Amino acid sequence: MSSVAGNGISVAVDQNEYLADGVGLVDAVVTVETAADLVVAAPAQERLELLILDCSGSMATGRKFPGAREAALAALDVMADGTQFAIIEGTAMARLAFPKEVPSLPANHDTRAAARRALDKLKPGGGTAMGTWLGLARQLAKKHPGAMVHAILLTDGKNEHEEPAALAAEIQQSQGVFTCDCRGVGTDWRVDELRSIASALHGSVDIVADPAKLAADFAAMMQGSMAKAIPELTLRVWTPAGATVRFVKQVAPAIEDLTARRVDTAAQVGEYPLGAWGAEDRDYHVQVQVEPAAPGREKLAARVSVVSGEQVLGQGLVKAVWTTDTELSARISRRVAHYTGQAELAQAVQEGLAARKSGDADTATAKLRRAVELAAESGNESTAKLLRGVVEVDEGSGTVRLRASVEAADEMALDARSTKTARVRKEG
Repeated sequence: MSSVAGNGISVAVDQNEYLADGVGLVDAVVTVETAADLVVAAPAQERLELLILDCSGSMATGRKFPGAREAALAALDVMADGTQFAIIEGTAMARLAFPKEVPSLPANHDTRAAARRALDKLKPGGGTAMGTWLGLARQLAKKHPGAMVHAILLTDGKNEHEEPAALAAEIQQSQGVFTCDCRGVGTDWRVDELRSIASALHGSVDIVADPAKLAADFAAMMQGSMAKAIPELTLRVWTPAGATVRFVKQVAPAIEDLTARRVDTAAQVGEYPLGAWGAEDRDYHVQVQVEPAAPGREKLAARVSVVSGEQVLGQGLVKAVWTTDTELSARISRRVAHYTGQAELAQAVQEGLAARKSGDADTATAKLRRAVELAAESGNESTAKLLRGVVEVDEGSGTVRLRASVEAADEMALDARSTKTARVRKEG
C-alpha cells in the first residue's frame, strides 16, 4: 500500500502491482481521507438548506403528511443558526411554501416559528412532478452563488404528472448546483426514480416505511449536511500516453459509478466530481488499461490526485510491474477483491428483484442466491439481513428459495440499500 498526505487529505493506494507477462489491466483501490483539522480550518461557507415536501393528494392518507411536517420541523431544529433555508411545496408544480416574499431566510428562533406556522397551513392535494421541484430548488440555489446548497426531497409516490424526459433534464441541469438526499415514505414510490436523483446529485436514497420515523431520519440527514465544510472535491486521474481509464467507481461507503461523469481537462487527464466533504473517508476502485511492458519493467499506470479548485491536496500513484513469476502476479489485492464482490452483490440484488417483479422466478432465485453467497463471503451483514426478508435460506443445505409472500417495504429496503457496502480495512 502506498500513501501520500498533504494539506489535511491523505490518498492511499492498495493494489497488487505485479502483472503477468502480456497483461495490461491494472486495478487499485484508492482511499481518500479528510482530517478533522482540515474541516475545522475550512473557511466558513454560506449554506442554503432546502426542504422539498411532497404535498400531493396521496400524502393525505394515514400519518404521512403529519409525519412530513414533523420531519421538516426536526430538520429545522438541528440546523445551525444563520443557515439560509426554504421549504418547497411539491405537487404537479413547485411552489415556495416558506418564505413567500424572498428566496430564503436565515434560521433563528423567529424564522423557525414562522416556518412552523406555514407548515401548519399546508394541505395535501394535487399530483406529482418531481422535475418541477428540482427546477425550483435550482432557481433558489442560484440566488446564493458560492453557497453550499443541500436539499432533502421527500415523496410518497411516483412521478406521474410529467414525462420521464422532463425529470431527467432537470436532474442533469441540477448537477453541480446542489446536493440532494431523497426519501420515500410508504411503499407506493419507485426506488429507481429517487435513486436517479440522489445518485446524480451526490445524495442518498432510502425508504422510511413508517411516517413516525421520518423526524429522526430528517434530523440525521440535516446533521450530516451541517458536518460537511468542504464544498467540493475532485478526483483528477492522469494516465500515460497509450493508457485509458476503464472505470472509476466509489465503492465505500456506497457504490456509485463515476465513470460517465468524467470531464477531460487536458491530454490524458480526466476529473471526477466527488461532492461535498466533512471529516470522512471514501474508497474508489480505479481500473486502467495500459500497454504491457517487458518482464522486469515498471510503469506508472495512473497518478490520482485530490484537488480543490486548482489546488492539489493529496496524491497517490498506481503502478504496474511485469513479471514471469506467477506467484507474484496471481496475488489479488484483498481490498480490490472485496469491493469487486460488493459491486457484484449490488448488481445481483437489483437484477434479482427486477426478475422477481417481472415474474421470472428462476432468474430471481439464481440472482438472489448469488447475492446471499456474496453477502456472507464479504461480511456484509446489513445486506444479508435484508435479503432474509425476500428469500428463505436453509442454513443446513444452503438452499435459497423465494418467499411466497414478501412485504413491499422489505423488498424496497433491500433495493434502496443494495449499494451500501461493508468496509474492509486498508492493507499494511
